[in-house]
Amino acid sequence: MKLFTCRQIAEIDQMTMQLEPIASIDLMERASMEVADWLIQQIDRNRPFWFFAGPGNNGGDALAVARMLTCAGFNSTVFLATFGRQLKGDPAINWQRLEEQNQVPLKTIDSEYAIPDIPSDVVVIDGLFGSGLNKPLDGLASEIVKKINQSGATIISIDIPTGLFGEDNSANNLSNVICANFTLTFQFPKLSFLFPENSRFVGNWEVLPIGLHPEAISHTDSRYFILDKEFISGKIQKRGKFSHKGTYGHALLIAGSYGKMGASVLSSKACLRAGVGLLTSHVPKLGYEIIQNSVPEAMTSIDSSETVFSEVPDLSQFSAVGIGPGLDKKPATQRALQQLLQAKPAKLVIDADALNILAENRDWLSLLPENAILTPHPREFERLAGFTANSFERLQLQLQFSAKYKVIVVLKGAHTCTTFPDGRIFFNSTGNAGMATAGSGDVLTGIVLGLLAQNCSSEDAALIGVYLHGLAGDLAAVKWGMQAMIAGDIVEQLGGAFLQLV
Repeated sequence: MKLFTCRQIAEIDQMTMQLEPIASIDLMERASMEVADWLIQQIDRNRPFWFFAGPGNNGGDALAVARMLTCAGFNSTVFLATFGRQLKGDPAINWQRLEEQNQVPLKTIDSEYAIPDIPSDVVVIDGLFGSGLNKPLDGLASEIVKKINQSGATIISIDIPTGLFGEDNSANNLSNVICANFTLTFQFPKLSFLFPENSRFVGNWEVLPIGLHPEAISHTDSRYFILDKEFISGKIQKRGKFSHKGTYGHALLIAGSYGKMGASVLSSKACLRAGVGLLTSHVPKLGYEIIQNSVPEAMTSIDSSETVFSEVPDLSQFSAVGIGPGLDKKPATQRALQQLLQAKPAKLVIDADALNILAENRDWLSLLPENAILTPHPREFERLAGFTANSFERLQLQLQFSAKYKVIVVLKGAHTCTTFPDGRIFFNSTGNAGMATAGSGDVLTGIVLGLLAQNCSSEDAALIGVYLHGLAGDLAAVKWGMQAMIAGDIVEQLGGAFLQLV
């Protein structure tokens, strides 16, 4: 699914009105009905609703929802703050409709003294400012926001929490942003919803379809995407009746060292579960019995070193190479990694300690093969590319890194972000907090390697791997719970994840 900037969404709104055609007040009514339906289904009708509406379209939505909930038997009160502006257009129409309905108490906030004390048992509907906001809140608006946040009430924001920008909040005053429990956003999530530091403002968000015209969506270009089941299902390769293990590639996994052989085991198992035909796990001598006993399906390549990776095996028989889990950073390992990069394997996945070695030897970045897949977590990426103050700035740096070195960067997190050299950005929609556990990243490396070896393009291997990893994690959380699940549980649920996609 495409994602868009707030400016683009406003343009899609306008195109929808022209193409459908539909009047702006009727599109607002349609969007407001989606919000009202959600509230009717989710919230106890015995709780009072206090609507805080601003002078723009976000306020118009709130006014319309207040009218609809009152018709459904809910107890609603409206507080309108125009901040010195004249109410006009669609918001003015919805204010007039409330006046004509004559069932909702209508109050105005024109000073700090007029801000009501908010009981903790009410449901606050935030419609003060929407996605058109382009400067930090101050004055009366910031005081209203602070009063709402301090109330202890349940806060539900329409489209976007008041005060939050849709993309870059680097210059925002985040102390003046609504901290919503729920955000009901229209048609598409805003980019800022996908950044971890904004979760305290957005709360649990849900996308409500409002019928924006498909032609308007398809004709609007975007570099932002969010992975979904339909997109990934179309990329899963079907197995032929007369295929054999050689059909599905031969992967080389270089992983493990003294005290860290578990990483090699987890990654090897994940690679095999991802469907690779053959896997060779290259391990130090001490890892031989561990791999043979733990992963009997894997072949083993034995390093000359007792404890670490120190030499590159013959790469000619392998269709893809993965390196990094549990590798350590000993001098011999660093030299061997440099030799691997100089060999330029056509398909390469780099993770964990291999990334940390690169961070200590940045001149080796020029050796990276085109479309190599790097899978750092945020701290590994910071070591590799440099410090940034927030997630939006980090995304810009990630894009620059992908373009400069012509590599695919999979930045792991709640909405794992994958960037490509051409500037496209994909956020993941699967996964959960239970995956924040040791070895989870090693599992992802194995999955991506297994797909890459099966003649998947680097792009498809990265995207399918990320989605599958998260989906298997979701299945594991259902079975074991987020607190109790471990990385091996993700591996065990890969079969179930595939079954949901084919």
